[in-house]
Amino acid sequence: MQGYDFSQLTKIEPLKSLKSGYKKAYGRNNQGRITGGRRGRGGGAKQLYRDIDFKQNKFNVPGTVAALEYDPNRTARIARIHFKDGEKRYILAPQELKVGDVVITSEKASLKPGNRMKLKNIPQGSLVHNVELHPNSGGKLIRSAGSAASVLASEHGWVQLVMPSSETRLISGEAYASLGQLSNAEHSSITIGKAGRTRWMGRRPKVRGTVMNPVDHPYGGGEGRQGRGTRRPKTAHGKITGGRKTRNPKKKTNKFIVKRRTK
Repeated sequence: MQGYDFSQLTKIEPLKSLKSGYKKAYGRNNQGRITGGRRGRGGGAKQLYRDIDFKQNKFNVPGTVAALEYDPNRTARIARIHFKDGEKRYILAPQELKVGDVVITSEKASLKPGNRMKLKNIPQGSLVHNVELHPNSGGKLIRSAGSAASVLASEHGWVQLVMPSSETRLISGEAYASLGQLSNAEHSSITIGKAGRTRWMGRRPKVRGTVMNPVDHPYGGGEGRQGRGTRRPKTAHGKITGGRKTRNPKKKTNKFIVKRRTK
């Protein structure tokens, strides 16, 4: 089992005004039934939600990083920001951000990790995270640990971003993005180590389709170990998975994809 390095984090309680309790749905609908193929969810350690400022719409007001904290609801670390006017907020912490650093959201800002500015003003080759899909909508893209997009080119009010998936996509130059690569890049190399640790994360045991009965799964049945008995891999509900394209070819946002991700 391999864990995280928490030595860089500040030993401090999370802000009471920015944390709250919430009830997990565990894939159940309003009738309590499991829907959407979300089987095997439940249990897990209790978590308090931290209210993260994805919009970062406090313009031209410098804020100081008071603490770097752990957030149980996401893979990246979060930074507690104290603004000059006394307000406190949480933001996603980039890799090189340290306690005492000053960050700012402005149309044009210095090229420091944590600063937020319009994409059209960010030079080519820069790494960005927490990117808006549409201006003033709040950051929607690139929010997980160690991820970053690279600014490729800018023309006619649109900026080309190379996403972590290798897809090249057009985003409006008026949309805001934060500079730097997100923290906790070692998340991808963590070894869970034991079944109990996945239970802490709210994942219950998973049963293989091949050991079920034919009534329960397309792979079920047969004496002893059997092949899957079907050409295409399928879900428990008989839907084809693995290799089938799932994106709608008529989707309106297809025009914003310059180059699809490499397989």
